[in-house]
Amino acid sequence: MFDDLFSINNIFEAWKKFKLGKSRKKDVIYFEYNLEDNIFSLHDDIIKYRYKHGEYKHFQIYDNKKRDIYKAQVRDRIVHQIIYDYLIDLYEPIFIKDSYSSRKHKGHHRAIKTLKYFIKLSDHNRNRFILKCDIKKYFDNINHLILLEIIKEKVICPKILVIIEDIIFSFAMYSEKDRGIPLGNITSQIFANIYLHNLDLYIKKELGYRFYIRYNDDFIIISNNLKKIKESKVKIINFVETKLHLNIPDDKTSIRKFTWGIDFLGYIVLPNAVLLRDKTKNKMFSKLNQNNIDSYFGMLKHCNSHNLKQKVLARALVINVKITSHI
Repeated sequence: MFDDLFSINNIFEAWKKFKLGKSRKKDVIYFEYNLEDNIFSLHDDIIKYRYKHGEYKHFQIYDNKKRDIYKAQVRDRIVHQIIYDYLIDLYEPIFIKDSYSSRKHKGHHRAIKTLKYFIKLSDHNRNRFILKCDIKKYFDNINHLILLEIIKEKVICPKILVIIEDIIFSFAMYSEKDRGIPLGNITSQIFANIYLHNLDLYIKKELGYRFYIRYNDDFIIISNNLKKIKESKVKIINFVETKLHLNIPDDKTSIRKFTWGIDFLGYIVLPNAVLLRDKTKNKMFSKLNQNNIDSYFGMLKHCNSHNLKQKVLARALVINVKITSHI
């Protein structure tokens, strides 16, 4: 399995996947300049057990809030691609249906659509309650040792585990107390879902909730039993703290009737409508430009937004942003 996974052919295929959309990046151009030598050198290091993950380049982006991004070297990101594909094949069949982050044919718009569907199923009972939870600084606090132990339950090849362990612990010098995974790694997407998979099973199977949706570290439970959902909140917080060493503070949880509306993934979901959250609206108007107008209109397609769309169109005309024909 190890030899097949890190064969020359598979490394070249991983390079092709990795390169998509990045062909103009300086580090990618530089790596491709001596592509065959670099690929064969990487392969040689791996099969002779000399491979060691390199350092990261740190930079920051601003999207609602400041985010720290850590960018690995090209040769390491090719290894990330191989491990990502391997873990996706291994875990995708066992992930629950209603986990929506960083998965093919999922995404936050499908999560909202499922939430609307769950609410529709519950519409006959106006006493449905929503428990909404958000794990504090999730990516920053994923425990390296716990993550590795969880992965060991499924990955039995010791040679592959060495590579996975190296990726996980490559971030140790940039984090505190062996915690945290970098936002810049493609492997972090699958690691994040693997880490919370047991929480998904706990809520679905042990607590017995049918209407449960998770997007990354945000999750929602719908129930008509207020007493049970209050008790479940305590159990879930305890599970997250004791089993995963994560924290769900009081200000990151809420229990409310679904008729009051649910603030989830940038939208307010009501029994008969989906509205854009005020904070998202304000950001849209303040940052509207030629580069993002298409994505903003794509966002508006998923909510009741006729009046808002007209206002955005008017704003675009004022600031001379060209409106594309498909809008």
